[in-house]
Amino acid sequence: MLEAAHVRVQYDGRAALDDVSFSLTRGERVAVVGPNGAGKSTLFKVIAGVLAPSSGEVNVAGHCPGQHICIAYVPQRTQVDWSFPVTVADVVMMGRTGRVGLLRRPGHRDRVQVEASLEVVGMRHLGQRQIRELSGGQQQRMFVARALAQEAELVLMDEPLTGLDVPARDGIFGILDELSRRAVTVMVATHDLNMAAERFARVMLLNRRLLGMGRPADVFTPALLQAAYGAHLRMVQTEEGTMVLTDTCCGAE
Repeated sequence: MLEAAHVRVQYDGRAALDDVSFSLTRGERVAVVGPNGAGKSTLFKVIAGVLAPSSGEVNVAGHCPGQHICIAYVPQRTQVDWSFPVTVADVVMMGRTGRVGLLRRPGHRDRVQVEASLEVVGMRHLGQRQIRELSGGQQQRMFVARALAQEAELVLMDEPLTGLDVPARDGIFGILDELSRRAVTVMVATHDLNMAAERFARVMLLNRRLLGMGRPADVFTPALLQAAYGAHLRMVQTEEGTMVLTDTCCGAE
């Protein structure tokens, strides 16, 4: 479904991504973890076709990112203008743009698809609500509904769980389970190592370079975590096992 080969991105002579290569099969769900400034958001933008790599290439189902309409990119909530005067249904309908076209009006099938997508995420009753009135969990569910309306085959979610309480997080994972049942490939960027280890069968450890990819037990080793986080890493022994703590308040991603 997705293949990245020797992807490199440079900003002002500095590598944001350096020789990143990996592949994903259809229906996989992968957590992308790493410190702030590791290149997680940059990687998602390259895959989505928002940013061109300095070198290397990305293929989505055999196409370049810009040639494939079935990629849904959910940015960090802080990057969205929540005061913009649109409803939940308006945002979900935006997912149909690639199929309807910019100059055509949505038809009956498009409206049905929007209603069905809102139903899946439990927000059909909120379709006419202004997006500024949504909670954090509802905001994320709205974007998943947009991906469903788009009929996306690959969904990229950048820190979707930040700031959500436990019930809201559980709701998002319930929806991710539904995407898995539909054979949708999902990549989720997160700073929460413990959650990634508990909720994902496969993880990617990134710090500009790809340091490891595979089962959490194989990737979240002391040596690889130290290489990724350096002095910001703390490992605490508890009765339940080892808890990994990171301090990544500095830097930006």
